[in-house]
Amino acid sequence: MRHFEHLAPSVRNGLFHREPVAFDAGSPARTLSVALGATLYSPGTRPALAADIAKQAGRGVVSMVLCLEDSIGDHDVVAAEENLVRQFTAMDAAGGPVPLLFIRVREPAQITDLVRRLGPAVRLLSGFVLPKFTEERGVPFLEALAGAEAECGQRLFAMPVLESPELLHLETRREALAGIARTVEKYRDRVLALRLGVTDFCSAYGLRRAPDMTAYDVQLVASVIADVVNVLGRADGSGFTVTGPVWEYFRQHERMFKPQLRRTPFAGPAEELRTALIQHDMDGLLREIQLDRANGLQGKTCIHPSHVAPVHALSVVSHEEFSDAQDILRPEQDGGGVLRSAYTNKMNEVKPHRAWAERIMLRAEVFGVAREDVSFVELLAASVGAGA
Repeated sequence: MRHFEHLAPSVRNGLFHREPVAFDAGSPARTLSVALGATLYSPGTRPALAADIAKQAGRGVVSMVLCLEDSIGDHDVVAAEENLVRQFTAMDAAGGPVPLLFIRVREPAQITDLVRRLGPAVRLLSGFVLPKFTEERGVPFLEALAGAEAECGQRLFAMPVLESPELLHLETRREALAGIARTVEKYRDRVLALRLGVTDFCSAYGLRRAPDMTAYDVQLVASVIADVVNVLGRADGSGFTVTGPVWEYFRQHERMFKPQLRRTPFAGPAEELRTALIQHDMDGLLREIQLDRANGLQGKTCIHPSHVAPVHALSVVSHEEFSDAQDILRPEQDGGGVLRSAYTNKMNEVKPHRAWAERIMLRAEVFGVAREDVSFVELLAASVGAGA
C-alpha cells in the first residue's frame, strides 16, 4: 500500500514532486509509525465490517482500529469478538489488500484469546491498541502481546493509549510518565506509537471542547500533551511517535467564532471546498492538525472517514520544507554552519535543525513531496474528489 494510491496516476503526477513510497505490514517500525497517518476507528460490532474496511481502503485509509472498548457497550463485547473473528476470516478468504489493522481490547486476556481464535486470519492483524495505559496496567498487556506473538509466529505491534487520570492529575503526572517511559522502553521493539486519549482527559473534569476550539485551547489538555511529548517524544533516539488526538465533530454546529480558514488559499474553484469544510467544522480540524505538527505529534485518531483526507493532505511535505531539509542534511554540512534557504526567506542552521530535517525526510518518504506550485488545498481537493 501507499498513500494517495487511490488517486489516478496522472493526478498524482500533477501533485507530487516525489510520490510516496510503497510500504506494507512488514516494513520497518519507524516507517510504519509515520505511515499510520489518519487512523480510522470503527466499532467491532459493525455487521459489514469487512466490506467497510475494503471500502475505506479504496478511499485512501491505510490504518484502522477495530474497537472492543469504549465504542461498544459492556454487554456487546462477546458478540463483537465473535464478529471480528468472522470478519477477519472473510477478509482472509477473499484475499486482496487491507489497511494496517489493529484491535483495541479491554483486558490482556483478550489478546491471547483473539489471536488463537483468528487462526490463519491473524496474518491480517498488525497489532493491538492498549487502553488507559500506565506502568501497572501496561505490563500485563505487553506480556500478553509478547506471548501471543510467539504463539502465532507473527510480528504484532502495540499502540498504548495515554488517557488515565494519573497522567492528567498534576500530583501524579511526573511518576505516571516515568512509569510509562520505563515500560515502553522495555518493550520498545513492540511499541509502534503512543496515542493520546484527549476525550478521557476532558471527561475527568467534565469538559468537552467546542468545534471551533482545538485541544490546545483547553489548557488542561494542552499541558498534558506538552509533558507527554517532553518525556516520550524526544528526537534524540529515545522517543516514540506520539499521534494526534481525536477530532469529534463531522457535522455543522452553531458557531460562536469566525471560520478559521483564510480565503486566499481557496481562491477560484477552491472556494466551494472552503465553504464545505467550514460547513462541516473541518476548519477547526485543519487548525488542530497544524498545531499537532507544531507540538511534535504525527498522524491523528479519526472517528469519521471525512477526516482522513485533511490529515493526509497536511502530512504531505511541501517543496519548501523538502528543499530546506535536503540542504541541512547534505554530507558537506556535517560540520554545521548556517545556510540561507533556497527560498531565500529563512535561516537554516545545520546542527539545531538536523533532527527536524530528518523527520521531514521520513515524512517525505511516506507521504511524498508536493510540487513547488501545489499547496495542501490542491492535495485536499484531489483527495476529497476521489473519495466522493
